Amino acid sequence: MSQEGARIVVVEDDATIALGVETALRHQGYMVRTFDRGETALDTIRSWEPHLIILDRMLPGIDGLTILRYLREQDADLSIIMVTAKTGEADRVEGLDAGADDYVVKPFSMKELIARVRARLRVLGLTHQEGPFRFGNITVELRRRVLLRDDEEIRLTTHEAGVLGYLIEKRGQDVTREELLEHVWGYAPTMQTRTVDNQILKLRKKIEPTPADPRHILTIHGVGYRFEP
Repeated sequence: MSQEGARIVVVEDDATIALGVETALRHQGYMVRTFDRGETALDTIRSWEPHLIILDRMLPGIDGLTILRYLREQDADLSIIMVTAKTGEADRVEGLDAGADDYVVKPFSMKELIARVRARLRVLGLTHQEGPFRFGNITVELRRRVLLRDDEEIRLTTHEAGVLGYLIEKRGQDVTREELLEHVWGYAPTMQTRTVDNQILKLRKKIEPTPADPRHILTIHGVGYRFEP
């Protein structure tokens, strides 16, 4: 599925950097809205529902870290890349612990930033196969993050869509929890794999006729999961 048309909000108070980032993103086919303060971006973030936010840490008024924590409280699945001039390991850890999905240090290469944006959008399922995917009585539309079960439309969270999209892409193959963590969350394989199991339980409730006895998302003991359409 093409990433073109993905919605991105940039919050950056340095006008030169903001213009450069916006121009580079638009050149890739993304829709972009740019703000120089976090407070002014919030209404657009609520109404426009961007796929990704690029958030400067050092902002006038309310700082980026506070904005990040607020956004994460409102939407646990919102994809956020934090940009900062702070290079210390403690600063990066603080940003990631506050809820950033990725962390880019200034000065940065525009090519690197675009690559990180592509990677985050890939996690969101925006590069999975084009068009709806059908199995049983389910139709999945990953770009819209919805599935249709008979005539009922069911919303998927960002991570649910990412997990399901990756399992569909790897259908018929065993997929480890560590692989899902790395591809969907961007976490290192050493992170807690219980996160994956919780998402699988939620997905099964949405797609399985009998969640306790799944026929599509199978548990492969000692390995992880396999999707069987």
